[in-house]
Amino acid sequence: MRILLILAALFGLASPAQAYWEYGHETIAQIAYRNVTPDVRRAIDGLLAKSALLETPTCPARTIEQASVWADCVKTLGPRFSYAYNWHYQNVNVCKPFDLKPACPDGNCVSAQIERDVKLLKDKSVPIRERVMALSFLIHFVGDLHQPLHAGDRGDLGGNRVKAAYGIYAPERLNLHSIWDGLIAERAISTPPSLVRVYTAAEREAVVGGSVEDWSRDSWQVAHDVVYASALGDPCGPVPARAVLSEATIETLVAPARQELVKGGLRLARLLNESLG
Repeated sequence: MRILLILAALFGLASPAQAYWEYGHETIAQIAYRNVTPDVRRAIDGLLAKSALLETPTCPARTIEQASVWADCVKTLGPRFSYAYNWHYQNVNVCKPFDLKPACPDGNCVSAQIERDVKLLKDKSVPIRERVMALSFLIHFVGDLHQPLHAGDRGDLGGNRVKAAYGIYAPERLNLHSIWDGLIAERAISTPPSLVRVYTAAEREAVVGGSVEDWSRDSWQVAHDVVYASALGDPCGPVPARAVLSEATIETLVAPARQELVKGGLRLARLLNESLG
């Protein structure tokens, strides 16, 4: 904890808050890359070798790790990619029965865009530039879907309005969303053993079945059962002025957070195999 506080003082809140977008997305991409077929790995490399066609030199996508954060990087390019802002999440209320439609108007949500990107990748008649973009979006969006607060919330902007403390670390800007984006993700990924490996057929089969909507429901349930329950006690109960995640609570969150990353990586591998195999 002392090391964490020193790093926070050195780099400010922006560093841990951005960790999921780098560390988490890259980890999911690496898991997927290790678990696709050799032919699909070559197809990924071949498409990303042409990523200069995207004309985003400040946001490279030459490797799968770079591609995994490209969709966030291009947010800095102003109106050019502003149309994609709502594609990163779907705010499905965790305190009501699961219903994806209201959270996905006209396909402007993460699960609809995942399905769209798969279709674009499968269609060899689509221009290469569009297929490279679809691949980069797909790698990122599958990661987004497996950050539970991108799949479910309580009308609080994915937990952004829930002020929270991470143990004794409680700067004013810290909230439940940034904790799961950064601090929980980093804790989960850095806890051994490494998540990046080749998984067995049985391990893959346990998580890759179903549709993208099924995965949406799964992540939404984690938001209810794990994220909000750990922060509030009653997932749909009153929200305190500042929720506190104790060190003991944080320890219980490592396993489910790691599982979300594994699900994301193996499900992305399945979609890549289906799209490019």
